[in-house]
Amino acid sequence: MAAMIDDAIFGLTAQGQDELRSGSTTLGPRELELLVRVDGVLSVEQLRAGMAALAPAEFNRSLDFLQAKWLIAPVVLDTFSFRLQAELDTFASTQGNAEADAGVRSLKRTGYFVRIARKPAHAVTRAPGQARTAVVVEDDTHLAGFVSSYLGFEGFTTRMAGNRQEVLDEFRKPPVPDLVLLDVVLPDINGFEVLASLRRHPAFVHVPVIMLTGKATRESVLKGMAGGADGYVTKPFEPEALMSAVRTVLGG
Repeated sequence: MAAMIDDAIFGLTAQGQDELRSGSTTLGPRELELLVRVDGVLSVEQLRAGMAALAPAEFNRSLDFLQAKWLIAPVVLDTFSFRLQAELDTFASTQGNAEADAGVRSLKRTGYFVRIARKPAHAVTRAPGQARTAVVVEDDTHLAGFVSSYLGFEGFTTRMAGNRQEVLDEFRKPPVPDLVLLDVVLPDINGFEVLASLRRHPAFVHVPVIMLTGKATRESVLKGMAGGADGYVTKPFEPEALMSAVRTVLGG
């Protein structure tokens, strides 16, 4: 299938929305990033500018793949919307690169809703009869307790941390957890920093991590996935959606 023309605009189909909100995805990193970026407003040219590190041929293949799977489809803007978008892009072009600027605006727009989880590339083995352990990094004690209760139903022993010192203390305790649920916004540390530290540590490099957060922008989702998160669930969420993501990252 040939790639679409540069000024074509794509939006998510119902299947595409399900792919991002079902708690499980089989898409590769490139296709998943592109699916997150598609917003029904940006043109193909603007999307490509936002993924400049990807070769044009690879971008086109990813776009064609998503379209063939019916995860995205062309969007026809009404006349008013088309004129408004053209005026905004014209204004942006006087301030800098229009495609890059439009992509940044899209990524930073709040209110994004997603439930992404991927199966692990590395299987985590446990001794027979060994209970699963999870660390919930969340400064809202009520939410942390709520999540811990549901993990308990799944057979987890849960440890909780709400600030930098508690995070350090909990990750120093044995055993190495089977799962980490990680908030982004914490009182004295950034969840992305915690994720980066885990991925640099040989004991935690393959531990499944789900970002569970109200930091609801496309930018934050892409940052988490690029940083090595296995899943990203935005708040508010339904318990079963979270548990579905947990089962996925554990290989269930």
